[in-house]
Amino acid sequence: MSCLRIKKNDTVIAVAGVDAGKTGKVLQVLPARGRALVEGLNLQKKALRKTQDTPQGGFADKEGPIALSNLLPYCPQCKKGVRIRRAKDGKKSVRKCGRCEYAFDA
Repeated sequence: MSCLRIKKNDTVIAVAGVDAGKTGKVLQVLPARGRALVEGLNLQKKALRKTQDTPQGGFADKEGPIALSNLLPYCPQCKKGVRIRRAKDGKKSVRKCGRCEYAFDA
């Protein structure tokens, strides 16, 4: 992928899949696989072995990777997922909301 529209610490909204309509913060982007880990989305059960830290063992929920094509950046002004456009701000390129011109990289 040449230019990613989603970066770490962005707030995104899922537009497809089981978690469609839910928002979360991006924890990690995996560009080679075209996926991202988003807080609270695509939760999977992980079995925990009995250790000194977890004497009972049990199960824990952890985030699984979700496809970047199923995510859109969430604009706080528009209150919805939006497509972004790139605009020059001096010498650097800034990601902006396609509807209201909100700058994501401010």
